[in-house]
Amino acid sequence: MQKEIPEAAVVATKPIKNQPAIHTLASKVVLTLVFILMILAEPGLAKVLPEDRVDVLYHSYSGGGITINGPSILVRKAYKDKISIWGNYYADMISGASIDVQANASKYTETRTEFSLGADYLVDRTLLGIGFTRSTEDDYDANTINASVSQDFFGDLTTLSFGYAYGDDEVRRNGDDEFSDQATHQSYHIEISQILSKNWVFNLSYEAIADEGFLNNPYRSIRFLDDSVAQGFSYQTEIYPRTRTSDAVAARTMYYLPYRAALRGEYRNYSDSWGIKAQNIEISYTHPWRERWVFDFNFRIYDQTSADFYADIFPFQNAQNFLARDKELASYDNISVGLGISYQFNKQPFLIFSSGTINLNIDYLQFQYEDFSNVLKGQALGSEPLYELDVVVTRAFISLFF
Repeated sequence: MQKEIPEAAVVATKPIKNQPAIHTLASKVVLTLVFILMILAEPGLAKVLPEDRVDVLYHSYSGGGITINGPSILVRKAYKDKISIWGNYYADMISGASIDVQANASKYTETRTEFSLGADYLVDRTLLGIGFTRSTEDDYDANTINASVSQDFFGDLTTLSFGYAYGDDEVRRNGDDEFSDQATHQSYHIEISQILSKNWVFNLSYEAIADEGFLNNPYRSIRFLDDSVAQGFSYQTEIYPRTRTSDAVAARTMYYLPYRAALRGEYRNYSDSWGIKAQNIEISYTHPWRERWVFDFNFRIYDQTSADFYADIFPFQNAQNFLARDKELASYDNISVGLGISYQFNKQPFLIFSSGTINLNIDYLQFQYEDFSNVLKGQALGSEPLYELDVVVTRAFISLFF
């Protein structure tokens, strides 16, 4: 039994001056895939547009001194079984500050709002998609456009798809009217899904991302040894490279069990030009109960190495060309467990809706850092404990289908 995917619960993460090869490779891949799709496309069973629906979501994040919550609303409607139009509103109400910001800055409160519009166009076995997203907050504006194409062939047993996205961001700093910078992002995504049997599906994907511009947080600082102050160290602003390329390969599989349940597995490997290498393994189990209930259980392990220019503390000021102490660039591992519950109601039509689901997902995440000290503990330099972080993420939503 395949569980309905809550579209409103899915949140929408550059030309490289010194690494242009990614664009040449991506362009060749895209042209090759277009050619393949043209060759393999043949009359047959058509693809199906996504279902007409309304999703209303409330999400909450709590951990590490930060609380984030807010609503999301998505509406999708098809016209003549050829085109499906959708729109999404998403808001984050943020309060607090992460540990690396709290070290030398105050907590803050702000709201980020995001609007997205898009359309999917169906032509026989080909599904074309296009979308635009605008996100705004006090000190950051982001605009992203994306396009995708998906094609079924070989008797609808194989699906090949690829996509492209371009983002243009403006970065500012509260309290500093003189500071303004730009960042651009390009991503290429290629994916193939294969039905191996009536119960078994396999998926392989590759994603390449290129970023250019101001890529760090304007509020973060690094620390360096300084014998002239009592605490033994001082702070200076982070300095990042202005380019970054990354790529990730993921393999996923799903197996449907005889009693309508399903097992899923995923392995993903990531690396980038900043020296970060990461991998994660995830397994999940979906179990229907009686006629209307569905339970989801998942477990995930993630492991990451630090960036080449990251350090918990540097030997002196301006110790190297690039300097970072963002915990997201540190070495750490993460374990998460999650539970999802879904209830389907009103299988008979009511009002303008044919059916609906009520859903609740709760995830618990635990982070263990290997080279990032907890400076907020107030202990002497060299005896500071390594930072640990527990996070609870909650999503409650209702989906109504036309």
